Amino acid sequence: MISKHHKMMSRYLLAALGGIALGAMAVPAQAFTVDIANGAEPGSLDPQKTSGVWETRITRALFERLVTYAADGSLVPGLAEHWEISDDGKQYTFHLRDAEWSDGEPITADDAVFALRRVLEPAIANQNANLYYPIVNARAINAGEKSPDTLGVEAVDAHTLRIRLTQPTAWFLQALAMTEASPLPEHVLANADDGWIKPGDTVSSGVFTLSQWQPQSRIVVTRNPHYYDADQVSVDEAVFYPIDDANAALNRFRTGEMDIAYSSVPSSRFAWARENLGDALRVGPLTAEYFYMFNLHDGQPLADRRVREALNLAVRRDVITDQILGQGQTPSFWYVPRNTANAPRGDLDFADMTMDERMARAKALMQEAGYGPDHPLRLRLNYNTLEDHKKIAVAVAAMWKPLGVEVELINSEAAVHYATIREGNFEVARYGMVATINDPFDFLNAYADSGSASRSSGYHDAEYDALVAKSTRELDPQKRRQLMTRAQQRLLDDYALLPLYDYVSVHLVSPAIQGWEINPMDVHPLRYLQESEQ
Repeated sequence: MISKHHKMMSRYLLAALGGIALGAMAVPAQAFTVDIANGAEPGSLDPQKTSGVWETRITRALFERLVTYAADGSLVPGLAEHWEISDDGKQYTFHLRDAEWSDGEPITADDAVFALRRVLEPAIANQNANLYYPIVNARAINAGEKSPDTLGVEAVDAHTLRIRLTQPTAWFLQALAMTEASPLPEHVLANADDGWIKPGDTVSSGVFTLSQWQPQSRIVVTRNPHYYDADQVSVDEAVFYPIDDANAALNRFRTGEMDIAYSSVPSSRFAWARENLGDALRVGPLTAEYFYMFNLHDGQPLADRRVREALNLAVRRDVITDQILGQGQTPSFWYVPRNTANAPRGDLDFADMTMDERMARAKALMQEAGYGPDHPLRLRLNYNTLEDHKKIAVAVAAMWKPLGVEVELINSEAAVHYATIREGNFEVARYGMVATINDPFDFLNAYADSGSASRSSGYHDAEYDALVAKSTRELDPQKRRQLMTRAQQRLLDDYALLPLYDYVSVHLVSPAIQGWEINPMDVHPLRYLQESEQ
């Protein structure tokens, strides 16, 4: 197999030699390596301790799930060859294929039981643990009220896993396709500390093993010969670079250093990229929402609903999407992205007001709350490193200024930014919520009791929690959508956050690569990538 770099070199040589055939020259086979601008430095590669999409792109390559993704984003069998769901929707039985860990040990149902218990342990602090609450006793285990061995999961035998739910759950298979739910090597982790993720030592089940991790430089994964379908994998090696500067990623893509750039394209260069990069520019729908999270804890300025409403009123979302970004994003007056499967309806109640009407109300609310030009509200606005995040933050600060709001912009790299949010050490923070399951529950549950956004922001509303919980139990799509619409409207009426826009995915993919497909979940398994015929 000839690497794409070698093929590029051969084309340049042919051009330099005036088209002289090089067929007589022996060309040694080279590995197929894919270089990826991945967006940020991972904070962890333990699949149950990650929080960012830049981390899960790597953990998906290292750890296979019972249920996994096809190239188009649909669910397909992974470590489980097939499964049955009981008539009442409350019992799942998975039949595992013959597969091995990268150290040659068999992957068993006990490994799946071990991992599902571990992801719910309070000490792991998995941000998506509540997606597994439908499993019997899961919520109590995550709250530290019951022992992990009471979880409703059972290894019937080495190749059979049974999971019991408290209620039928429409999206449960999607939750099992997340890397948090990957079976883990119990024979390694039973006696390991947090340092079990080490290049050369990490025991993995996925298409790749971890070969190198040079912090702030690169992470290298190499094809796993023990992977159950290794013969069908074309990529020999993938290198992930923590490039969160979109301009740098674009420049390195143009020079051929990067084959895939997930760092988006700066809005200032999007028109140029669309005109000059042809099919390499991949733009498509994405189930994700860009919003500002408010800190609602007692004593915080945004604990006052009047201030939250005023800040929402003053933001011109169309200016951000059309003039600052211009990549096809949809201005958002809602929380759950409109392209989410079975998305709820509802809007912020001022969506149809004129801008003059909005600003008049916003100023009156701020005055009522005790703020104005003579008594300014001073706010810290946190955002993570990216040119467009900064542009948006600067624009929003300018939109708030007529209300008597003075904004201090605080920039940090992604891992630090999201750690700051988890710790609740912010007032307003830029947040990008990318769906882990294609269902409104993924977004709504984040603001419900024990959800990640609820913990960070301090938002609590018992009726909202009840509506979200009831929607999970409801299997009739129309009735379920009505419940989720009511839940979302409560969140919007509380002005618990400031939605800005529904995302689109903007990536760069070399024409030398096949098998990379646009899909709303933005999952692109490396196992399906192949070299294009040149």
